[in-house]
Amino acid sequence: MKAIRIYAFGEPSVMQLEEVERPVAAADEILVKVYATSVNPADYIIRQGGNDLLRPYLKLPLGLGLDAAGIVEEVGSEVTDFKKGDKVYGVPNFPGDGSYAEYLAAKASQFALMPRNISFIEAGALPSCALIAWNGIVDLGRVEAGQRVFIHGAAGGVGNLAVQVAKAKGAYVIGTASPYNFDFLKELGADEVLDYKDQQFEALLGNIDLVFNASPVRDNETRLKSADLLKEGGIFVCTQLDSPLSEELKEALAQKNATGTHVGGGGLAYVSSLRETTSLIEEGKVKAVISKVYPLEQVGEAHRESETKHVRGKIVLKIRDEN
Repeated sequence: MKAIRIYAFGEPSVMQLEEVERPVAAADEILVKVYATSVNPADYIIRQGGNDLLRPYLKLPLGLGLDAAGIVEEVGSEVTDFKKGDKVYGVPNFPGDGSYAEYLAAKASQFALMPRNISFIEAGALPSCALIAWNGIVDLGRVEAGQRVFIHGAAGGVGNLAVQVAKAKGAYVIGTASPYNFDFLKELGADEVLDYKDQQFEALLGNIDLVFNASPVRDNETRLKSADLLKEGGIFVCTQLDSPLSEELKEALAQKNATGTHVGGGGLAYVSSLRETTSLIEEGKVKAVISKVYPLEQVGEAHRESETKHVRGKIVLKIRDEN
């Protein structure tokens, strides 16, 4: 089978498309015939050698890719939730052999049945970002109908799903983005959109129940200004796991009896979160946003585009054609 492998860290050119042996599913695993995956910031961060959080887990050679959507080809002897032929999506064995591959074997607990009303391309764009958005907005953010939610980086892969999930839960949603994405975010349900470069959100907003920071930019000043917007007892959730909350930010949150945490801080409930997301997709309340689709052979170009940090939604890698 074909798969992407890297034998050194560095630029996109280190990614090699190779013929490798097809994996075999262990007792608690499923073998998935992969149709689509997507490019996440974690992919190019790992390709470059990782950050302080990821580096201890990276051993060359390795594969890349977080997300996978495909068809179950085989089931391990202990697997009861899936059968051969099921359409599934999930986040398999990260970090590991990756999902930039024609087949992968991974724990069945890391997958859910795909929504019935979307394609493999759409499903391949969703799992990791859906898990993060759900964890931030629902599990940690505890969003409720009528609350005011402020989302940094609202047009990105995680941000656009956070907008949709918060809106589906009945929140009043405000996001930051470039003017190019204003209409796009309002179509997704955002009630207000602010220009992240030219509009001073701290002067325009207040009385916020939940701030969800899904921006790729690590900026403590933005975090501090965001904390100032929170209501008494509000919640600040950040996606930047490699960038701890500063003591200054913790003090600012404490003054408001507010909570500050990172996604994953309450644990990522893979199956339940994906199943909840599936329900919202099948109800028409959440959809995949795809910027561009590349064949696996053009993975280098896909990475270079992702590294601009100006992608609307997700870049998808098509592994094989849908029948």
